[in-house]
Amino acid sequence: MNLSLYLLTVLIWGTTWIALKLQLGVVAIPVSIVYRFALAGLILFAILLLTRRLQPMNRRGHLICLAQGVCLFCVNFMCFLTASQWIASGLIAVVFSTATLWNALNARVFFGQRIASNVLAGGALGLLGLGLLFSPELSSHAASRETLYGLGLALLGTLCFSAGNMLSSMQQKAGLKPMTTNAWGMVYGAAMLSVYCLVSGIPFTMEWNSRYLGSLMYLVIPGSVIGFTAYLTLVGRMGPERAAYCTVLFPLVALNVSAFAEGYEWTAPALAGLVAVMAGNVLVFRKPKASRVQGAAVVR
Repeated sequence: MNLSLYLLTVLIWGTTWIALKLQLGVVAIPVSIVYRFALAGLILFAILLLTRRLQPMNRRGHLICLAQGVCLFCVNFMCFLTASQWIASGLIAVVFSTATLWNALNARVFFGQRIASNVLAGGALGLLGLGLLFSPELSSHAASRETLYGLGLALLGTLCFSAGNMLSSMQQKAGLKPMTTNAWGMVYGAAMLSVYCLVSGIPFTMEWNSRYLGSLMYLVIPGSVIGFTAYLTLVGRMGPERAAYCTVLFPLVALNVSAFAEGYEWTAPALAGLVAVMAGNVLVFRKPKASRVQGAAVVR
């Protein structure tokens, strides 16, 4: 079951990056996010009500859902969509794969878990890989500022995503399932962004063409309703650090889609950087040797 959820998450989220790119155009970025998560939240509520699986929540649960809405369904996607104006969607997926590192660090903040040496080593290797991946763009003086903005926003979005993972883990430990918390979180996130759009004077326009509507529906149903439910179920079953390991595989899918759809060109430094990022994430995911030996001793 866990393997099926892994493969489903990788295939869906490895291809949603190009759909995010297709959202850019007439409709303002925050409005596109409102459309996506308002529709996804309503679909989840409809499914839960029809199947009578909507769980009741107390005030604390709603407050955590509100925070989850800010992290998972609001700020991080504002960061990712804005970043995609300046850097290739496949590169954003590579930055997003550092969620393994952020989850390990945030597990320390939220749950007091010790940060192992392999996490620090993997993080350093991952940062080196990001530098190599972005070296072609950064070597161009004209594009370096925009590239840095895009990289910074992608990292901030990944950090928000990781914080949302921790909040979902807290909810599941309290007995709340991802479908219920996702439904509330998506609606809360869409509502907060709607208020922001109204206050900022951003119009709620719509682009009535197959490119925009097709990408929107792909992001709503596979990308949100299915993808977030599958991934956050893994978070509850395996913990945030281990669940985030599937993000290591996203770049393999996303960069190849980006090369086909956006004209992204592979270079030797970029290939080396991809290998370094993935190796760093694997190192973060790997259990320290001492823990394995100690576990074996307990078994004996």
